[in-house]
This record gives sequence, C-alpha cells and structure tokens, in this order.
Amino acid sequence: MKILFLHQNFPGQFLHLAPELARRGHECLALTDATNGREAPIPVLRYRHATPAPDPQATRLGRNFTQMSDRGVTVARAALQLRDQKGYRPDVIFGHSGWGETLFLKEVWPEATLLIYAEFYYRGIGQDVGFDPEFDRHAFDAVMIAQGRAAHLGQALLHADAGLSPTHWQASTYPAALRRQIEVIHDGVDTLSMAPDPGASFALPDGRVLRPGDEVLTFVNRNLEPYRGYHIFLRALPEVLSARPQAQVVLVGGEGVSYGPAPATGSWKQRFLDEVGGGLDLSRVHLVGRVPYDRFRALMQVSRAHAYLTYPFVLSWSMLEAMSAGALVIGSRTAPVEEVIEDGRNGLLVDFFDVPGWSRAMILALAEPERFRPLREAARDTILGRYDQRTVCLPRLVAFVERHRPV
Repeated sequence: MKILFLHQNFPGQFLHLAPELARRGHECLALTDATNGREAPIPVLRYRHATPAPDPQATRLGRNFTQMSDRGVTVARAALQLRDQKGYRPDVIFGHSGWGETLFLKEVWPEATLLIYAEFYYRGIGQDVGFDPEFDRHAFDAVMIAQGRAAHLGQALLHADAGLSPTHWQASTYPAALRRQIEVIHDGVDTLSMAPDPGASFALPDGRVLRPGDEVLTFVNRNLEPYRGYHIFLRALPEVLSARPQAQVVLVGGEGVSYGPAPATGSWKQRFLDEVGGGLDLSRVHLVGRVPYDRFRALMQVSRAHAYLTYPFVLSWSMLEAMSAGALVIGSRTAPVEEVIEDGRNGLLVDFFDVPGWSRAMILALAEPERFRPLREAARDTILGRYDQRTVCLPRLVAFVERHRPV
C-alpha cells in the first residue's frame, strides 16, 4: 500500500510504526510542518503554515477551531499539489487529529482510507477542566471554552474511517457515538532499551554520580507545571528531605507550558520554588532541565522511587518507561494512572492533592527498597505483558493499518 502519515511534529506517535510498515514493503511517506526539524525514519515532505492568529473578539469560542481548520486548509492545499502535480494517491492516510491536519483530506482523496490518532477529546466537565480548584475554579466560561476545543476533534473522527487511542481512558473521553470508531492500542515501550541495569549511572551537574542502590527520588515531565502535579510534588519534598537526609532528588523538565494556562508572570517552575523556599536543601534537589533520552533512561535505572502525577488527561510515556526500567512508581490516583497501576501490586497510588500522603509514600519507598522489590518486578512484568513494543503493541498497530486497506 501507499501510506501517508500526517503529524506536524512527525514522527510523534508514528516513530516505530512508520518504519515497520516500510520494512514490510509498504510505500510510506510523511507530511509535516516545515518548522519540524526532527529526524524522520521515512521520506518526508513539508508544508508551510503561516496563517495569522485569529482575532479573539471576532472568533470568540471559535478561535481554536479557526486555528485548527486553517492548518487543515494548508495541509489540504499541499495534498492537492501532491495529487495534481505528482499524481500521488495514498491507499491509507494516518494522521493525528490534534492540530486539524486531517480535516479536509477526504475531499482530496475520497477513495483513501483515513485513520485518525484520537489522543484526547476535550470536555467541559469531568476531566482536566475544573480538576484543580487552585488554578481552575470551574467557572462556566472555562467549561464552554473546553467544550469548544473539541469541535475539530469531533469533525476529524466523523470524517475518518477509524480511530485509534493509546489507552482505554483516553478513548473513553470521546462521546459514545464516536467511541465506537476507536480501537485502543498503545504506542508501546522499548523494553529492551528501557530495562533494569545494575551498571547504570547518572551524573549530576555538580559531578556526583548516582547509581542503582543509591537513595534517589525522581520526577520527570516535559515541563514542570500543575497539569503534571509539579506543585504537589514540590510541596511534599521538604518533609521527605528532612526524613531522609541521604536522599537525592532529581527533577527533569523545562520551564515552559505544555498544558493549561501559563502563570501571570515568570514560570511555574520558579513560582513553586519560591513558594517552598527554605524548605528545600538545594544541594540535594537537582533541577536538570530537559535531558537526552539516554540520560532519561539512565535516571530511571538508578531511581529508587519515581513520582508521577497527572490531571485526568493524556498519560505520559515516561510513566510506563519508568516501570519498564524497574523503578517503583508512586502515581496519582487519577483515571489515566489507575488504568496501569494497581495500588500495592505494581506500584503505589496517592490521591493527587494529598501532600502529606505523598510525603509519607515517598519516605517509605526511599527507606525500605527491599520491601517494594516485588512491586518493581510486577511493574516490569506489566509493561512486558501489556505494553511491550515489539511483541504486543507494534504487531497490533501494523495489523490495524493493514486491515484498513481500501476494498
């Protein structure tokens, strides 16, 4: 088949699927934004998208749809050029619906099968909006804005032949009428690479080196922000540092915003560092920014306890990778996490807002590593059995695409 992938930041979720389909003899091509500088595993074409931001006064709740549909128009015009100037006609199109890129592709190639990566469907009530009253007091305006953000996601799936979500909870965010179109298959974890390694080491900025067996507490996110519980984790740290004088704490993450609103001034990272202030021994708390993947892997391999918190939102790959590497994950008792972690069997769960509970759980995990060895082993087994990229997820993803060959 001829398979066209659409993702403004390709390869994204198609990092392993695209080259595997190419290896199986399919002619694979990707279309991505011209500003995307990531290395691609298959041939790539680029579109230029420079539509001005819409006037919020003119578009109001339609602003998000305007932005996404504008990108969809750009992509559709690039697709028309591919079709009319190069004669390109894909059998299958597989695109992420999050940025509107797939919205009008059926108008260009009506005969192609259109598959949608359906990552998350925004809702006004019951998910991330209104979850954290400290930052979102569930004003009705916020409810309407969140629901409005789903317009292009619903349209994308309505025009598609099938959808795919990485977790059952993320699929469940879609309305029932759309949920029937979605199959659940995770992208998968490279369990050969992300595996326990007694010889691993992680060098701190001050030159000290952490190794398996050291008392290491970790926290990892793309950006340090409330959606991923940075504020809760930081507030729990002073008690942990006081109780465990040998503990070293490593936080990975940037100072930007991936999800939710930005603070009025500065960064969330600095705002909560300033709040906790003198309660942190900064000689033992290491904020290392973003790190390359090999450094992240080494950190998970030396971690004695790994804290992962999230609003009811998209589940991070990093949590599954931490489990695969043999870390004890202490997770928030929120729906995305509870799909994977069973409290006391393959990890620990703590209510998201229970700061003293987080302190107690992290202190206990650091103090009694042997007690939690069975949970670490069970966590690794969970990933091997349900999320292994090579044996579980990738074969299912390939089958999902191949069975949607046009009749």
